[in-house]
Amino acid sequence: MGQKNNNSEKSKKVKDSSEKKELDKDVYEKELAKLQIELVKLQEWIKQKGLKVVVIFEGRDAAGKGGTIKRIIDKLNPRVVRLVALGVPTEKEKTQWYYQRYAPHLPGAGEMVLFDRSWYNRAGVERVMGFCTEEEYREFFRSCPEFERMLIRSGIILIKYWFSISDKEQEKRFQKRIYDPRRRWKLSPMDLESRSKWEEYSKAKDEMFSHTDIKQSPWYVVNADDKERARLNVIHHLLTMIPYKDLTPEPIELPPREKSRGYVRPPMTDQTFIPEVY
Repeated sequence: MGQKNNNSEKSKKVKDSSEKKELDKDVYEKELAKLQIELVKLQEWIKQKGLKVVVIFEGRDAAGKGGTIKRIIDKLNPRVVRLVALGVPTEKEKTQWYYQRYAPHLPGAGEMVLFDRSWYNRAGVERVMGFCTEEEYREFFRSCPEFERMLIRSGIILIKYWFSISDKEQEKRFQKRIYDPRRRWKLSPMDLESRSKWEEYSKAKDEMFSHTDIKQSPWYVVNADDKERARLNVIHHLLTMIPYKDLTPEPIELPPREKSRGYVRPPMTDQTFIPEVY
């Protein structure tokens, strides 16, 4: 009876969340700016303390992973915080140990790596679209928890996010991509085919969670129907996952420029300038 009540309470929370008013744009921009300042502080902490951080972003197509990643890395140093978004494996990579193509992208000391999709492709698109065998699929569930435990034992901080989106909201975002030339590139043939396999992807996700939502590296689910709120919530949560201190250096005082020693600039007509269209 108690379990039933708990489930109904969870359902009510999700429902209430989906019925929230649209976040005011000014509020969103203000909160995002504050969180991005904290991300810079976290970046400096990771760099100074030699931490190794991996953050995985998974979820359905059009769930908002890319938009969230973009807001995270927007103000950060790409030498410290790297994005990894691998394409289709090559013929050679298909013959390698499954995790081999991901291993070279893992962080060294003082780095944070964001995976826009990861080794979990095997449990999702590869499973649903038939790109792997049943034995490869089952082997993934045997090896993945051990692989992640090895990463954690090596000193890597591993954080996994699953972006959850309703079929109604996904359809809405697909339609926007179709009619907006700036977003149409986001719609791959695989994305379009996924529309007809909603239930298969749901089953694959449930199976994946049952094997890989482990104590050492749990999945953190993001309610992603509201993109702005999802971005803020993920960044806020990420900041709580790694205790850090503010190592922001004191304001820098620029030294005076040296006095001119008679340098003469070449004629501007000797240089090729771009057309000033605007």
